[in-house]
Amino acid sequence: MRPRSATLTPQELEIMKVVWSRSAATVRDVYEELRSRRRIAYTTVMTMMNILERKGHLKKQTEGRSFLYQPVRPKRQVVGAMVREFLDRVFGGSAETLLVQLVQDRRLTERDLAELARRIRKAR
Repeated sequence: MRPRSATLTPQELEIMKVVWSRSAATVRDVYEELRSRRRIAYTTVMTMMNILERKGHLKKQTEGRSFLYQPVRPKRQVVGAMVREFLDRVFGGSAETLLVQLVQDRRLTERDLAELARRIRKAR
């Protein structure tokens, strides 16, 4: 059996970003925010939030007649785990290979490169 992945699906990540931005949210809150960007069904949001709870990404508590969902872990921790998993899976754990790929594809601006160099110096 494959180990549980830390990586969220695109739809799960979209929902988690809304909850992180609010610190806590109801299904209605998330639905309204997502609906302002694209078509989505309320029941889809509800199902996805229940899945995120079962996976251990959200916890819920009763608030009146609805549930208030809160993130279990901070965004930085979850995104960090997703990046590490991606790095292991795609680049054999080599951050250097990833950075070389980004530089070669010219996806980094001069400003990006300068900031990256500054952070590397600081980390030493």
